[in-house]
Amino acid sequence: MASRPIVPLQQPGGEGKLKNMPVEGRNRRVLQDIGNLVAKRAVEGKPHHAQISQNNAKELANAQAAGKGRAATKVVVPKKIVIKKKPIPEEVIVISSDEEDEGKNAGGRISREGSTRKNGKTFSSTLTARSKAACGLTKKPIENIDVADVDNELAVVEYLDDMYSFYKHTECASVVHDYMVKQPDINVKMRGILVDWLIEVHRKFELMPETLYLTINIVDRFLSEKAVSRRELQLVGISSMLIASKYEEIWAPEVNDFVCISDNAYVKEQILVTEKAILEKLGWLLTVPTPYVFLVRYIKASIPSDQAMENTVYFLAELGLMHYPTIISHCPSMIAASAVYAARCTLETTPFWTETLEHHTGYSEDQLKECAEVLVSLHSAAEESKLKAVYRKFSGSDRGTVALLTPAKSLSSKPLNSFSS
Repeated sequence: MASRPIVPLQQPGGEGKLKNMPVEGRNRRVLQDIGNLVAKRAVEGKPHHAQISQNNAKELANAQAAGKGRAATKVVVPKKIVIKKKPIPEEVIVISSDEEDEGKNAGGRISREGSTRKNGKTFSSTLTARSKAACGLTKKPIENIDVADVDNELAVVEYLDDMYSFYKHTECASVVHDYMVKQPDINVKMRGILVDWLIEVHRKFELMPETLYLTINIVDRFLSEKAVSRRELQLVGISSMLIASKYEEIWAPEVNDFVCISDNAYVKEQILVTEKAILEKLGWLLTVPTPYVFLVRYIKASIPSDQAMENTVYFLAELGLMHYPTIISHCPSMIAASAVYAARCTLETTPFWTETLEHHTGYSEDQLKECAEVLVSLHSAAEESKLKAVYRKFSGSDRGTVALLTPAKSLSSKPLNSFSS
C-alpha cells in the first residue's frame, strides 16, 4: 500500500532541520495504527525543529571524538534548511494501492480536501431513464425459463436449445400445401367435419394432446399424397389416429375400439390395410414437429403463465387445426406462437409480447399479427359455427370455460375467407 507523504506542522516563526532516519524511526508507531503517519512532538513545550538541531549537534561531536589520532578529516556541517513561512492546508491521508496511485497520477485529479468527483449520471439522464422504464421503452432482460428444471434429468435442459433449433429447421418439411386441388371427391368442408369428429373421438378416449396434433398431421400429409373418396375419408381419420396412438400413447386404443366408435362403418381388416397404406405413403416418418411441440415451449416462455393462459392457448390452437387455410399457410411454430400471442391479448396480459417470447419463438409481434387475427376471428365465430367440438370442449369447467371469454379486442376482427369450414 502506498500513502501520501505528511508535511509536519510548523510553529509560527520556527525553522526546522532535517533529522536522521534512525531518530525518526524511534518516533513511529506500529503500522496497524494509521495515526503513526502523523508527526509526534518530541518534547512538550518545544518546537519540533529544536529537537532536530540538538540531535545533529550530538552526532557531530561524536564524529569529531572518533577522529582523534588519525589524519584530520574535513567535517562537513550540514547547512540549515530554512522553511519558508507558508500556510499549509490540512490534508487527509488516503491509503490506496499502487495501481490506484498510478492511475490517479496519470489522469485523475484529487482535491486538497481529499474528495474526488465521481463519474455519475446527471440528474437529467436519470429522469430520462426512469421515464423510459415507466413507459415500457426500455428492453427487459430475457428470463431463464429453464432455471427450475436444471436438476430434473427428464427435462434435458442442456439439450433444449439444440432440439428446438432442429425442430425449426425441419418443420417446413412436414408442412402441407393446398392439396384440395388434387382431391376430386372431397373438399375443405368435409375435412373440417372429419377434424371436428376426430376431436370428439380423442376426447372420448381421453388421449394425450400429442396424439391429436399428430393425427391431424398424418391426415393432411396423406391427403396431400393420395386422392381419397369421401367414403374412405373417415377411414383415413380412424387409421391415422390409430397410428398416432401407437406412437404417443402408453396404452393405445385397440382396433375394435375404433370399429365401435365409427358405428361399425368399417371392419377391422379395412382399418389395418389403410394403416399400412398410410405408413408406406409417408415413408414411416412420424417424428415430425407438430404445433403441440412448440406450444409446450412457448407457453413456458409466456411469463406469467397460469392454467387460464394454458387453456386459452390450446383452445385457439385447436381452432387453427380445424381451419384449413391456417394449416396450409403457416408453419407449426408460427401457429403455436400466434396462439400464445392471441391468448395474451384475449386475457389482456401486458405486455402482449415480451423479449423472452421473441427470443424463444424467433417471431416478432408484427410477424404474428396476421395469423393471430385469424385465430381471434375463429374464436368470435366458434359459438355460431356448426362444428362445435372445440367450443364444447373448452366451454367445460375442466378447461376453465375459456371458450366463453370475450375475443381479443386489441386484434382487429378479420373476416374469414372462403376456405373457412
